[in-house]
Amino acid sequence: MAKRSKAPAKAPAKRGPAAPKPLKGSAGELLTLFDFLRYAVSRFNAAKLVFAHGTTDPVAEAAFLISETLHLHPDQFESFATARVTAAEGRQILDLIERRITTRKPAAYLVNKVYMRGVPFYVDERTIVPRSFIGELLDSHFGGDEDGTSLIGDPAEVESVLDLCTGSGCLAILAAQNFPNATVDAVDISSDALAVAARNVADHGLADRLTLHRGDLFKPLGDNSYDLIITNPPYVDAEGMASLPRECRAEPKLAFDGGADGLDIVRRILDEAGRHLNPRGGLLCEIGRGRDDLEEAYPNLPLLWLDTEDSEGEVFWIAAADL
Repeated sequence: MAKRSKAPAKAPAKRGPAAPKPLKGSAGELLTLFDFLRYAVSRFNAAKLVFAHGTTDPVAEAAFLISETLHLHPDQFESFATARVTAAEGRQILDLIERRITTRKPAAYLVNKVYMRGVPFYVDERTIVPRSFIGELLDSHFGGDEDGTSLIGDPAEVESVLDLCTGSGCLAILAAQNFPNATVDAVDISSDALAVAARNVADHGLADRLTLHRGDLFKPLGDNSYDLIITNPPYVDAEGMASLPRECRAEPKLAFDGGADGLDIVRRILDEAGRHLNPRGGLLCEIGRGRDDLEEAYPNLPLLWLDTEDSEGEVFWIAAADL
């Protein structure tokens, strides 16, 4: 009979920590940020979502939602695109993707944040999701005057700015940052919107320079005059209001409705702005696609139309001397 060895049995080889199991989505196994991006884009395309709230396409919107879930700035997405997502993070991302599709709410409402010019702002259903072209124009047309392109001279010499129809206060805050020596007044007729704006003013530490006013355009300001007036008023016409996509219908109607031709409030601003501008000041106003109607209504006004990376002829500038 063969003798059994008394040597201890060989210990099993040690194994490293188990690899995380891939999180399964309806389109396959998802591991990295890039996997979730591709999955989200496919889902968004299939659902025919509309993108008009800070992101203009499904890729940018998916990257935004994924980055917010992971507490990353959108500019950091590419750096971490191949990094793996934990199972808990993955479930949060998938839930956000489903909510975006099923509710059709703007992505900014789902995460209570939007970025303008790379600056984060709080936003919720009490105010329109900001996506004005004026933020870009403040950078491109109101910088230092060394190259002769600034519409208002040296930004450091601007002492007073007014933002009409301020909504969440984003443009007023960007203006305060662009014009470091200016005090800023911001007006809105909606107390709900101003509550959101107040939060943003506090978040950006500007309570000592930026004052919020509730009222109808210039009415709460008395005889105050300004070096610069900026405004992104309601300018959607009746036809546009009737065909707003579901995402936009989640926003306050008051922030869109500009009357039959979209210019009801723009006309009031043009008619009154001259009395509230200092002699060397000017008005910067966004009106969407109403250029032809506005030029027909004011044929003698020398409106200067300004283009941005994503718009053409949707924002005008007019100097105080021409009003």
